[in-house]
Parts: sequence; structure tokens; C-alpha cells
Amino acid sequence: MSLLRHIRACNAWDAARFVPLRHDGARLGLIRRDNAAELRRFPAIFDVGADAVRIVAAGGRAALTARIDEAVETLVAHGVVTKYRREYFAVAERWSAVPRFDLDRGAVPFFGARAYGVHLNGWRRDGGALKLWIGRRAPDKLVAPDKLDNLVAGGIGRDHGLVETLLKEGGEEAAMPRDLTARAVPAGAISYRMGTPDGVRDDVLFVYDIEIPAEFTPRNTDGEIVSFALMDAADVVARVRDTDDFKFNVNLVMIDFALRHGVIGPDDPEYLDLVTDLHRSFD
Repeated sequence: MSLLRHIRACNAWDAARFVPLRHDGARLGLIRRDNAAELRRFPAIFDVGADAVRIVAAGGRAALTARIDEAVETLVAHGVVTKYRREYFAVAERWSAVPRFDLDRGAVPFFGARAYGVHLNGWRRDGGALKLWIGRRAPDKLVAPDKLDNLVAGGIGRDHGLVETLLKEGGEEAAMPRDLTARAVPAGAISYRMGTPDGVRDDVLFVYDIEIPAEFTPRNTDGEIVSFALMDAADVVARVRDTDDFKFNVNLVMIDFALRHGVIGPDDPEYLDLVTDLHRSFD
């Protein structure tokens, strides 16, 4: 089978079905046209036009957050937004920009706001073989239940920065001491834009690598991961290539790791497409 199919699946969306979400000229999201029509019930918050949805409610970050949250609650009540998590992501036009408002995580795909996350590859050498710690997601997870996952991964919420999210998730998901997680090395970022039943996922994953000492065995503490296994990196690549056992976006992180560590080499017929397509630039 193919590794490239996972990257293509994570970038499958029809741009013609979406219009930008704008605030004071800045694009903050991408709203599917049928979802945009649902926002006509909130004329004091959104102006829904043929070419864009514009936020017209006045006020700063806190005021906009409160007004948009009111709309989200109504959308949840009408079954338009499928889950209301009460975990908030900051919404801005680009990474490191001042947030315009905060959005409930469950509504992020509906509004097509860009979301950011961290993924940590935990690796070690065992008898010369490169191995990866792989987690299995709990069967009751809302997204990708029972699928294989990174050692640590999580979305960057409004109350945590990138590094703090990594440290927090390391403790919760793998019982990693903060001084161990702090050794993680940044290894780039992966971007994708993927159509979903709720709208679109416009995601950036910040990737970190860490060499895990032989004496450490990860242990989940928050119920999101049910088990960990130390797998040969070549076997991980084969599993990504031949199955759909991994969470959809974790496939991309595994491919990226394998490219950087030489597990996938230039002799692979998909090599150049993999290298290029993992790091897309989106407006």
C-alpha cells in the first residue's frame, strides 16, 4: 500500500464549499457554506455574505469570546455543533499573533479556525535497532478510539503555551517527570487541512523528539491511553504503510520521524512527495 495516502487523506477538502471567517479584515477561519447559513440566526454577531462571514460584534477578546460562546451554545442545542467540550483554543490569524477571541474546542472545525498541537516521539536504541514508544488510545475517546498514537500528544489550549502543553501532557499521558520531558528537542511542524463532517480541521502539529532512557517505561494517568508498546521503527513504518491502525494525523508524524531518521530513504518511490507534502503552507 502507500504512505502518501495518509497525507492526501489529511488534506482532502473542497475549497469551493467554504468561505472565510473574517474579523477586521483578518481571516480567522474557513466556514462551510451550509454552516455559514446557520449563523444567519445571530445577526448581531455575524454578517453572513456570499463571499465571507464577518464578525460584527464589538469588543475585545473577552467580549468577543462571550458573544461567540453564546452562539455556540445555541448551535449545540440545535445539534449543529456535535460536541461542546468547554475547553478553549485561542483564535488568531497566525501563530504567535495576539488572539482575537477564544473558541470552544468542539466548535473549532465548524468555524475552521486554525488549531495547534504538540506531538512527542519517544525513541530509544535497543541492540542497535531504533524503536518508538507507541500508545493505544482508549476505546471511549471521541476522536480515533482504540487507534495507535504517539508517546505524548495534545492540543494547545488557551491557558497553556507550547512548552507548557508538552510538559503537562507528558505528565498526564505518560507519567513523564517534567525534567525528562524538558529534554525534548523541537523537530519542526506538520500542517494539514482536512474536511470533516463538522467543517474543516486546519491544524498545525509541532513535533518534538526525545530519547527515552532504558529505565523509563511510560504509564498513562488520565485514562486517554490504555497501553504502551516499544515498537521497532521499521515495523511502525510498515504498519503505517499497510494499515489504518494509527490515528489519522499520527500517521503523518510517524512518516515525518521516519524520514528524518532515515527509516524511509530516498530510494522509496514516494520519498520526494512525502517530504514536500508534509509541510504545506496555507494562507
